[in-house]
Order: sequence, then structure tokens, then C-alpha cells
Amino acid sequence: MSFQLAAQKGLELGGWVGASYYFGDLNTNYRLTKPGFAGGINGRYNLNTRLATKGSINYAQLRSSDADSDNQFENQRNLEFYNNIFEFTGQFEFNFFPYVHGSKDNWYTPYIFGGLSAFYHNPKRKYEGATYALRDFGTEGQAAGDEYLPFSGSFTFGGGFKWDIGESWSMNIELGVRKIFTDYIDDVSGAYPDAAALEASRDATARLLSSGTALNQDIIGTGRQRGNSRDNDTYNFIGVSIMKYFGDLVCPKISNNFN
Repeated sequence: MSFQLAAQKGLELGGWVGASYYFGDLNTNYRLTKPGFAGGINGRYNLNTRLATKGSINYAQLRSSDADSDNQFENQRNLEFYNNIFEFTGQFEFNFFPYVHGSKDNWYTPYIFGGLSAFYHNPKRKYEGATYALRDFGTEGQAAGDEYLPFSGSFTFGGGFKWDIGESWSMNIELGVRKIFTDYIDDVSGAYPDAAALEASRDATARLLSSGTALNQDIIGTGRQRGNSRDNDTYNFIGVSIMKYFGDLVCPKISNNFN
């Protein structure tokens, strides 16, 4: 008697919740003290026991403030933002171990993944009871109509661990990194504009949001560093998902050989 385990194909659907973290011009020392809420819905197609593709629609809250920094320049700069991200991600996954739903032996595996994401973002700031969409004010001197785009993308990669919690249900823990293609997810990238020209072309609120909240006015000035344009921003997800498998559960095949 011999047992044969066929390669498993099939669709999984589910959702996830977790936390999001931003790293960039307003969080250069990788503080983890202000996670945002993150979550989404997933669809995975298992190509075989080792390879899968997955698509996700995700939402994340990102935020940071110079007030929390122990860097003197950043603290005196006194900028802050929050940003709600709406993202679509497509990725390929590789399982380190063969993974088969319903199996008593191959019911768990660590995995890695890589892919691409596209997202919408709109950084904002709350100041004295009012909320401002920072992109609309050209805070680094962008002319009206030449602001950075609200859509961007990223390389996506990371890893996780998945295991069965039933014949057709599984749980996944995953850490994903987004190396994004914009440096303006926090509205900060380059240099301070000419404040008077900014106010003349926009309004007094634009001047305030660009530099007027600085605790030390000596650090601001036309052309002086506001951010680091040589290094784009990053955001990460860590989450737990529950997935339902809709494919066939593969059973061992038994063959009898008679002499």
C-alpha cells in the first residue's frame, strides 16, 4: 500500500487586522510608539503546495510628529502629519514547506513574498482645531497644479507564517514592508520655499503650514533643509488574517498491489 499526495490548487478568501508604521522625514529614528490601525481583505490562489499569488485591498493610518523626536532639529522644526492610505497589493508567495489544507503532516509553513502595491494618500495636519490637507497648500513651494500626485506605488516584500486551524480555515501572521516611490507621504521632502512668495501665491495658511509652526525660526529660511529628498518614505504592516479555503481538500490516494 502506498500514499500519493497531489499538488493542491484552490482559492482562499479572508480578512486581516493589524498595525501600520511610518518611517520617513518625520520619523528618522524609527520610533514605534505611534502605530496606526491597519486592515484589509485578501484573496489568495494556491498554484501548488509551494507557490501562491495573493491580492489585497488594504487601509492604513499613518502619523508622526516632530514633537516626539529627540533630534534637536526635528523637534524645533515642529511639523506633523497624518495620512489615511488606501492600497491595492499583488504579490507572489513562496512556502518554505509544502502546505496542504486538511493535511495532518503539511499543515503549517513559514513563507516569504514579493510584489507591487498602488495606493492613494492625502497627508493632513490638525492645527488649532482645524484640519488641513497639506498637499493643497504647496508647502514646499509647489505651484498650483504642480503638487505631488495623490497616487503612488511601492515595492512590497516581507514574510509570514501560516497554519491550519481547521480543514479549510487557516491563520496567517505577516510582516510587510512598502518601499514607496514618493517622498511626500508626510508632505516633507526638500527645502523651505520663500515664505513671502508662498503666502503671495497661496495664502497665509500655506505659510503657516510650511514653516510658521517652527519653535525656532532660525532653522527656517529659503532653500534651507526641510526634509531629505534622497531617501523616500516607507510604511510597514504587521497583521493577523483568517483565511477560508474553497478548493478541494486533497486526500491520500491508496493503491493496492496484488501478487
